[in-house]
Amino acid sequence: MKTEVNSFEAAKAAFKAIDEKQGIDITVINISEVSVIADYFIIASASNSNQLKAMADEVEQQLYKTGWKLKHSEGFQSKTWILLDFGDIVVHLFSKEEREFYNIERIWADAKVVSEKQLRE
Repeated sequence: MKTEVNSFEAAKAAFKAIDEKQGIDITVINISEVSVIADYFIIASASNSNQLKAMADEVEQQLYKTGWKLKHSEGFQSKTWILLDFGDIVVHLFSKEEREFYNIERIWADAKVVSEKQLRE
């Protein structure tokens, strides 16, 4: 797939989209050096299911504008964990309870967390 922006710029766009929808505790992890499944995981929480869907819709819309197309999604029915797979960018949007339960950050502790400063540049 040809994209208009690289995976880091796409991760920044996803971060900003989630931030605009008041996502909670947004974390971007660069997993490219520890895994071949993607370059970045973006993880965030929402305070309710409506916000969760709004964040997912905004991420999809903003990444589409940068040339990234959604390859696969899951979780819209459960409304507790929405996964958006854009290939090199994977977005995990959780309810607070589900995020604590799955603790993806712990699983990927060997990967580098991207600083908020880098994401806002």
